[in-house]
Amino acid sequence: MREITISKEPIELNKLLKFEALVASGGEANRVISEGLVRVNGEVETRKRKKIVGGDVVEFADEKISVQLG
Repeated sequence: MREITISKEPIELNKLLKFEALVASGGEANRVISEGLVRVNGEVETRKRKKIVGGDVVEFADEKISVQLG
């Protein structure tokens, strides 16, 4: 599991996927989220602008990211 540190919370799920280079663009982030390919804390998440905070775990495409507030 990869850990990332965000300077302020929350961060939107689609922006997190884009900034961490799990997808090539914001449009692709929105698509994979709406298709149910992303999990947050073990649950399928389809809200593109879901607020991610420290302690959340995001899973997509065999990547698992633990979000920490720093």
